Amino acid sequence: MWVLIEKQITINGVYSLILRKSLLLLGIGSAQIDLILPKNTYKSGECINGYFLIKGGTLAQRIRRIECDLIMDTHSTGMEEILKTSTILSTREINSGESNEIPFNFCLPILKEPYKRGVSYRLKTRLILDKGIIGKDDDWILIDSE
Repeated sequence: MWVLIEKQITINGVYSLILRKSLLLLGIGSAQIDLILPKNTYKSGECINGYFLIKGGTLAQRIRRIECDLIMDTHSTGMEEILKTSTILSTREINSGESNEIPFNFCLPILKEPYKRGVSYRLKTRLILDKGIIGKDDDWILIDSE
């Protein structure tokens, strides 16, 4: 009787682990990223110093890289243009329920006309984990003239 119960618990544990890993492949329960900025208005050419807040998911996962793009959105055409990209390579592991802060330093390009009607800017962040799992975050910022 005990052997049967012990095997049942082990089998349920294996199924639970398989289910959690399968959900991770779909992005459910994976680590999350949030770019924390000290303010939301910057001058053209200014350097931004903030940090990435990474929260662990349901299982430990290996972080491969963090990508952050400065994107200019033109509302009249619906076009997006990547103005600058920053990438942080990593082999760090984040455990379940753990939180980590990674410094973020990004110098904005000098823009001729940063403040135009119908144009907005955002920092689009992607957390790339093992097996291609991606966490995303968008932070809208205002860019004024120098």
